[in-house]
Amino acid sequence: MTAGIKFFAGSASHELAQSIAASYGKELGTLDVMRFSDGEFQPRITETVRGCDVFIIQSTFPPTENIFELLLLIDAAKRASANQIVAVIPYYGFARQDRKDNPRVAIGAKLIANLLTAAGITRIMTMDLHADQIQGFFDVPVDHLFASAIFIPYLEHLGVDKLTMASPDTGGTRRANAYAKHLNSDLVICYKQRKKANEISDMSVIGDVKGKNIVLIDDIIDTAGTLCMSSQMMMDKGAASVRAICT
Repeated sequence: MTAGIKFFAGSASHELAQSIAASYGKELGTLDVMRFSDGEFQPRITETVRGCDVFIIQSTFPPTENIFELLLLIDAAKRASANQIVAVIPYYGFARQDRKDNPRVAIGAKLIANLLTAAGITRIMTMDLHADQIQGFFDVPVDHLFASAIFIPYLEHLGVDKLTMASPDTGGTRRANAYAKHLNSDLVICYKQRKKANEISDMSVIGDVKGKNIVLIDDIIDTAGTLCMSSQMMMDKGAASVRAICT
């Protein structure tokens, strides 16, 4: 029998973790982080978690200190005899590295999955993975949540005519199509070519946007170059308006 549920926040997701714990009627668990002058750090859980189901909330976007802090917290909970350890990762970092698309490159998303599993997670909760196949990188259960549960009611409430979903690149087509099916709307797709990371050489749109109210759907906003370029291109092609929802 479990001794209860406890929530802990990593440094990257403290505000979100507070909201999650409050929604459950609980306070966040207490921990501190000892930092050394050479950059090493050691997080420490400062209350018992023996027999508890522990939820550790931490996004793993860069810097890599975020993922390493999460790994250390998982290991600390495991060594403190927690019953279950659930990593709640709203933003799963390194998710763009989901396959070997060039010679001599790492599959970073799989490596992160291996590290989390080795650290001791018994379950992972995350949202809008950049690639669905990342779920298969884990040998523990993965709860893959979707922001559409929030965004679709919002879009329905807007009551906009000629609503059209748009993906800013071909990789996001499946995500945008799911919205389009639910809202019974049209779908357009942007096709882009990159010179290198964060630099787009060319972009075109597949589909008719003239007079339409466009909603761009994207899961990662880095420099926002893709989002801005696709928005401007659609306005230039006669779109009535362009909105964006980003997870």
